[in-house]
Parts: sequence; C-alpha cells; structure tokens
Amino acid sequence: MDASLRSEVEAWIADDPDAATAAVLQGMLDADDEISLKKHFNGFLQFGTAGLRGPIGPGPSCMNRAVVGRTAAGIAQYMKDRGMNKVIIGRDARYGSEDYTCESAEILSGAGLNVYILPRPLPTPVLAFATKSLVCDIGIMVTASHNPKEDNGYKVYVGPTADGIDYASSQIISPTDVLIAKEIEAIQSLKSLPRSKNWTVLGEEVISEYVMRTSALAPRPGDLKVVYTAMHGVGTETAQRVFNHAGFATLLLVDEQCAPNPPTVAFPNPEEPGAINLALTKARDFGAELVIANDPDADRCAAAINDPQVGWRMLRGDEIGAIFGEWIARTKPTGTFSNSIVSSSVLRKISAHYGINFVEVLTGFKWIAKIRDLSFGYEEAIGYSVDSKTVNDKDGISAAIFLAQIAMDLKREGLTLSDLLDEIWQRHGFHGTEQISIRVTDMTAITRLLDGLRKNPPTEIAGRAVDSIDDLATPKDGLPPTDGLRIWLAGGIRIIVRPSGTEAKLKCYVEVITKTSDESQQLLDEIRKPLKEFLS
Repeated sequence: MDASLRSEVEAWIADDPDAATAAVLQGMLDADDEISLKKHFNGFLQFGTAGLRGPIGPGPSCMNRAVVGRTAAGIAQYMKDRGMNKVIIGRDARYGSEDYTCESAEILSGAGLNVYILPRPLPTPVLAFATKSLVCDIGIMVTASHNPKEDNGYKVYVGPTADGIDYASSQIISPTDVLIAKEIEAIQSLKSLPRSKNWTVLGEEVISEYVMRTSALAPRPGDLKVVYTAMHGVGTETAQRVFNHAGFATLLLVDEQCAPNPPTVAFPNPEEPGAINLALTKARDFGAELVIANDPDADRCAAAINDPQVGWRMLRGDEIGAIFGEWIARTKPTGTFSNSIVSSSVLRKISAHYGINFVEVLTGFKWIAKIRDLSFGYEEAIGYSVDSKTVNDKDGISAAIFLAQIAMDLKREGLTLSDLLDEIWQRHGFHGTEQISIRVTDMTAITRLLDGLRKNPPTEIAGRAVDSIDDLATPKDGLPPTDGLRIWLAGGIRIIVRPSGTEAKLKCYVEVITKTSDESQQLLDEIRKPLKEFLS
C-alpha cells in the first residue's frame, strides 16, 4: 500500500470521534484494501449545488461524524472571524441526522457560540424560515434531500450580509463556500477541540409561526380532494397542519409513504419514474382532484392531475412553474420573476407578456434566492419559491398549498389546471421539456465528455445541425462561470449538458417549442435515443 495513503488513513483513524467508523477503516488497513481506502479518501466532501452530500461511511469522502465535526468547526471559525454568534440547526429523519446534529452542536457550542436546535425532524423550509425569523447568523440543515437512503448531507444558510453578499437567510454561494472550506482544511485535530452541550432546543412557537404564515397563501379554501405523499420524508405533519389551518379538506395520505422508513421506492424522489404510483392509485380510488408529493425534506413539490386527454399524469416541473408564474403575474404583477438556465424559457415569455422583470440564473436555488424583490422563482427540478418573504429558498409546503388554492379557484370557475396550461401554451407555444440523466460511477467520465465537446465541437447531434454552442464555463451573458454547455440545434432546439451538483449523474436538459403537445412529444421522441447515445 502507498505509504502516504497509509499515513493519511492512520491519522484520520486517530482523530475520528466515532469508534465504529474508525474500526471500519482499521479493518481496511489490516486487509491492505487499498482500492476501498482510495474510495473513502478521495478528497474531503465539497459544497456542491445544494451543500455537502455523500454516502454515509468512514473517511473524508463520506458523511460521518468526523466530516460533520470538522465542517462544524470550520463554520465556527468562519463565524467567529466575522463576529457572528447565533446558529440554528435542523435535521430530517435520515440515518445519522440526529448524530450529526449533536456532533455539530457540541462543536459549535464548544466554540462559544449560541446554538439553537429545532425540536424534532422537520422540513428544510422550516429551518430556512427559522434562520430568518430568529435572526440567526447561520442556519444548518442536516439532510440529503431526495438522494438515495444511503446518503446524508449538510445545507448551510447565512442570515445577514456576509462576504459582500446580501444573503437574507439563503444558502451559501462562492466565495463563502470556499472560505468555509479553507477553515475546514485548517482543522488540525478534531478531538482536541472544546465541546459543550450548552445549547437550546426550541419549542413549537417557530413551527407554528411557519404554519400560520404559509397557510395564509390559501385565503379561499374549499372542498378540493388532495392526495398527499411525503415520499418517506418529514413533510407529512407540517403539510397537514398547513392545509388544516388554511381550512382545506383533510389531506388523503399515502399511508405507506408517510413515515421515513421502510422505503417503498428505490429513490425517494417524486421525479423518478414510478415513485408516485401509490399516490395515483389512491387518487383513482378516492376520486381525488389533485396529487401532491414532497421530496423527503419537503423543499420540493411535485404534482399530478387528471388530464382529460390521457388520465392521471405527472406535471413536469416546468408546467408547475408556468402555472405559478401565470397565476402570480395575473394576481400580483410586481417584483421580479426568475428561473435557472436549465428551466423552460416560458417564464421569461410570461414575464414579458405581463411586463414583469425577469432574471435568469445558474442552476441551484441558492442563486434564485439572491434576486432582490423576488415575487416568484423556480427551477425545473420541482423547486419553487412562491413566498420568498417567509422562506428565502425553495419550499415544497408553500408550493403545495398555493397549487391547491389555484386549483380551487379554477374549480369555482368550472376550470382545471389543464385548462390554465392550455391557455398558456396557446399564447406562447407549447414548451416541451425533458431531462435525461445518465448515472456514472466515475465523475471524471463527465469531465472527459465535456472537455471533448469543447475541444471538438460537434456539427450535428441527433441528425440535426448544431447552430451554436455556449460554453457556460466562459459565459457571455453576465452569469457566473459553471461547468456545462448550452447547445442550440436547428429548429430552435435547446440542449444543456452539465454534471449534477448533488449526485453522480450527467444531466441533459432539452427544450423544444411547437404548436401542440403532440408535436413536441414527437420531436422529443425522435431525438431522445440518439442524444443518449451521443452522451454515453
């Protein structure tokens, strides 16, 4: 075994606060298992699109108490250097979340900071709200959102202005993530750091305040039948309270998915094929009018409708974005609309139609949350902000109650969400969008693919001429640089290729604009297979 690797592993074991993970690494050392050790010592977890995320396991490349403790210590030093002293921690119900919360609290309170902890597993939007409501300098959410159950993660929010950025209780971006990473790297010994159990577990007041403010998004409740699934996450109780407080009919719960475990799906992500099949079955059995699904930490919202053309079907994230954008533009045409570059272009057109300011940003809701006077923002990956003054982040609970209110208002007029979408498409053309994800075991394969496309730009993809290619690493439209390519094919077809910031995936986003949904579907069907082959 390489001597430097052995030395690094031995040093990590000696400083690991968790005897269990230390023992696993020692077993690998004793077995001279260099292959496994290199996997676990492939660099310290980095802040990606939505914080730290990785599989639970030993070593710096996984989520464990040692990684979390060092991250908390780095955050503590970052805070002290800036005169910050108030931090709040929330958690979901994933494996390890409670341990990582305690590990963080011990380190942060040991550093002399004022530490507050949410009382139980709760949705990420509640933590984001509490960070703002309690005027905290830093908010930490222990969650891996919709990642596989083997993963966990760590989202960081900044309350005030910091590093020249007006955060307003939103997730960290550069240079803050880099500055915290430097503080983490500077930690010499985790075991030598002071620890304390001097923290405050909050009561129900902040949760009740979130419920009250969010339920106010639905001032005209009614008898709408809504099926709800938490997708094995923590959204059930909070969603129920919001709908009940607003005065809506009691949610029809997908009982098998109300609690975190055991899972009924391989990937607890509403976007995954088949993930909401149980919800659709319940909708048919009970004659429901709307299906709503949150992801496990309830910061994203998916929906399904009973389409008069095809029956029950999932709404694409861009369709929900169009519904929200159109409705807010009609009822409150103020402020700024925003979406990510990989989302549909339809929101820009809705904004122009109603004379509303529009800003396009990079992928990741942390960028949308930095828009001043944001009245609506979304990303196609079912993330929506319909009430940024309450939660300056995507919020699956507020999106759920707001969508139900829109559906109820339409019902009173004898209309449906399908009717509203038809009106949007008639005005702007049908915007067909699709995301193609290709899972990889080695992220360097994605780097090689993108580098190859930059060095040898294709002239044709899926049988269509390439009109132009925008390298997002060297942007020309004022956006910060990011790894990815935006490719325009003949006929106005837009393709964006980028590595996922949260999973080992290559993501490809396609948009076609035609007169009808059938035409868009036909076009997407024609290019899907050759596009996958091109990217594989």
